[in-house]
Amino acid sequence: MIKYIYADALDAFPTLREGMFKDRATQFKERLGWDVQVNCDGFETDEYDDINPMYVIYELPDGSHGGSMRILPTTGQTMINDHFQDLTEGVLISSPLIWECTRFMVSPSAGDDAKLVAASLMLAGVELGIQFGLDSSVGVFDARMVHIYRRVGWAPEILGTSGVGKSAISAGLWPIDAAAKAEICDKIGFDPAVPEKWFNDSFPVTINEGAMVA
Repeated sequence: MIKYIYADALDAFPTLREGMFKDRATQFKERLGWDVQVNCDGFETDEYDDINPMYVIYELPDGSHGGSMRILPTTGQTMINDHFQDLTEGVLISSPLIWECTRFMVSPSAGDDAKLVAASLMLAGVELGIQFGLDSSVGVFDARMVHIYRRVGWAPEILGTSGVGKSAISAGLWPIDAAAKAEICDKIGFDPAVPEKWFNDSFPVTINEGAMVA
């Protein structure tokens, strides 16, 4: 199942917190060889984890981390504006209707359910955007993700690309609307009520909009 958790509430979910940051170290440092920092606890974190982002986390049946991504409003500090303006021709992406998604990953623990986890995270991102009244999500991705987006039915508009082949890095803009939700639900065989339940279970009373406003 999916949980939406702000960074300042992560301590209430210690198993998910530890699994997410350790799996990020495995994925981005060890497997992909990115220039990221891993602390003495084996956690991969950066400065964007310090500004109270929201995490979208897939919880496996045993309560462990199955996959996750990090969400920040583009009206504040974001990776795409701080580090990837070459992919947008120097254009800053800043809008209350666009949020940035980073650190998208599926845990090795997901096993045979890896594809389901990836698709569920994308569906959760669309549901989050619909509930918050957004129209787009922006992010940077490498070539390995292209076929995943296409298979799930949520391919981005490419804003710019650097490199070729497997080394290519692109910035993309994903639509957030009912059509995108319906397409993903159809691809993975989910009732549209499922992502709505994920959201309602995470925000049972009120939406903490203020925590996401820079």
